Amino acid sequence: MSYYLKLMLLAFCFVALVQYDLPAQQKHRLANEYYNSGEYEKAAQLYEDLYRENPSNKTYFNLYIQCLIDLRDYDNAAKIIQAEIKKTPSDVSLLVTYGNLLERQGFQDKANAEYRKAIDNLSPDPSSISGLANHFTNLAKYDLAIETFRKGEKVANIANLFDYNLADLYRRQGDTKNMIHYYLQAAEKEQSSINIQTSLQRYLTEDDYPELQRQLYQKIQDKTDIPHFGELLQWTFTQKKEYGKALRQAKALDRQFEENGSRVYSLADVAYRDKDYVTAIDAYQYVVTTYGKSTSYYLEAKRGLLKSRKAKVTENFNYSKEDLLALKQEYNSFLDEMGRNTQTAPLMQEYAEYEALYVNELDTAIAILEELRQFGGQHPEFVANVKLDLGDYYLMNGERWEASLLFSQVDKDFKEGQVGEYARYRNAKLSYYAGDFKWAQEQFKILKGATSKLISNDAIDMSVFILDNLGMDTTEVTLQIFAAAELLSFQNKYQEALQKLDSIKILFPEHSLEDDVLYEKARIYRKLRMTDEMVKMYSQIIEKFAEEIRADNALYELAELYETKLNNPEKAKELYQKLFTDYSGSTFAIEAKKRYRKKSVHIPDVMATGCFESYKLTRILGDDDDHGVGFAIQYVAKDMDTFRHYQDTFAPRLQADHSSRYADRYVAFRTLMAIEKEG
Repeated sequence: MSYYLKLMLLAFCFVALVQYDLPAQQKHRLANEYYNSGEYEKAAQLYEDLYRENPSNKTYFNLYIQCLIDLRDYDNAAKIIQAEIKKTPSDVSLLVTYGNLLERQGFQDKANAEYRKAIDNLSPDPSSISGLANHFTNLAKYDLAIETFRKGEKVANIANLFDYNLADLYRRQGDTKNMIHYYLQAAEKEQSSINIQTSLQRYLTEDDYPELQRQLYQKIQDKTDIPHFGELLQWTFTQKKEYGKALRQAKALDRQFEENGSRVYSLADVAYRDKDYVTAIDAYQYVVTTYGKSTSYYLEAKRGLLKSRKAKVTENFNYSKEDLLALKQEYNSFLDEMGRNTQTAPLMQEYAEYEALYVNELDTAIAILEELRQFGGQHPEFVANVKLDLGDYYLMNGERWEASLLFSQVDKDFKEGQVGEYARYRNAKLSYYAGDFKWAQEQFKILKGATSKLISNDAIDMSVFILDNLGMDTTEVTLQIFAAAELLSFQNKYQEALQKLDSIKILFPEHSLEDDVLYEKARIYRKLRMTDEMVKMYSQIIEKFAEEIRADNALYELAELYETKLNNPEKAKELYQKLFTDYSGSTFAIEAKKRYRKKSVHIPDVMATGCFESYKLTRILGDDDDHGVGFAIQYVAKDMDTFRHYQDTFAPRLQADHSSRYADRYVAFRTLMAIEKEG
């Protein structure tokens, strides 16, 4: 028994010794854990050890004092602080520590005196100034921290030394105007405006941008030689998706600083990606016209110009044959000017797509890509994508074996990665079109694990679709007719495809494929831009096949059609609500709820404030396809005082909430008007 106790005693001594000899970093971590769990005595002991071992480390000292304050051991804390002040009287941050101790005891006047003494005795050393200000900041005494930094710049005789610090402190106080002022002041010393943009993007709300723009306009007038302010003004317009205004600023900067079109070209790309094709076309055209072939951006700007014009034409349901032919002429003019070579190869690929999918000139599209295949020096992945497109066009032209050969070549060359997966998916689809359903289903089953989410999802849909319909019939005839109709649609033979689909209902009435037939017809009518027929097909699916797999797709696509093409937001809202209510498990449910709330939440919330007597929601008539659908909401307040009450009390929260939900999908403008006369 005695031997056992000795072993235990030795073990406990060893544990204590290990804890005592912990490295400073581990001891600090352990002390923090004790402090965070409220074990202040244990934490204080460790912090005291760390402080004694590292007397120059003020972090350990301050944490030790904080533990004593939390333990209400004020007398001991006061003695230690006073001793430290005597030891290093030049360290004015100790006065703040002592002031905090007094404040915790309720001696506010005495505490303020210590804080004032610290600022009054500020040294010109920048690190000492930062240390004192940061000490105030850690105690959430932002006014005193600001005063310290501002006085520090005078004492050190270094202007704008603490601009970033002051901007951050005003941000903490919610003083946006001064925050912007100091960030812009900091920009004058920067090599670029990127850091300022990052900070402003992080901290500004939508309603702060007018103040930022006001200050920027003033800076641009006062500091004409600094490009950052013009850049930041352009950036603010871009953030608000006001690309036309951003372009005007970009052009001015380009001319002022002789930038060879680089800034304007970059903005054109942004506008194109955000589907503002009007501004994108203007920007690309500026680069082409202003600099011609002297700029390295000429070729890509010409390509972007054609790409934007193509998107503007083809994404509009109302384009004419004349529109298509005019754009075709522009493609040919560009290729005649620049030649058909490796430099223009990407544009040739885009032109081939245009000929195949919109002009329906498959032979022309195939000839373009066959010529393109002969160019040497192309990246293997680019060549593979050309082959995939070419295979599609051969299939559209009825040459199945040529298509299969091209897909197989890509599959062989790219065993790993998405390019190979796209090739394998196309070959599986070929087998499906040909009626070899079992082999196709096996390939789709394998592709469920594709690295591309798009391929994986499509493969899952096809695998389940084939499996379900093969299990329903004793023969494959119905599925063969349906697959043949899909192929005809893919080949742009829309009337023949519709006839095939109609034959299914005639030959096999009330077949399980009926909802799929309606959905495929809706897709064909979309290609034909026959919106009334699309609505009929989607509506039949929703009414007759609410429990089938196509119902949620039909609901979402019909709602989107009403929202974006038919300009009926109320009907779209009704359908979005039905989707996320009745089909909560649908992959479209989350997006449907977002779109519904966008149309339903903000107006009722504004009216619920009681500050407005009525409102009107109107749609702005004009070029919806160029700029998106625009709406105007008019709220009527009783008088100016009521409106100011709304602005001060409710507007910041409601606007911030709206902005956080839809920041990247809308642009808002607000105008205050007085009613002079009503009829």
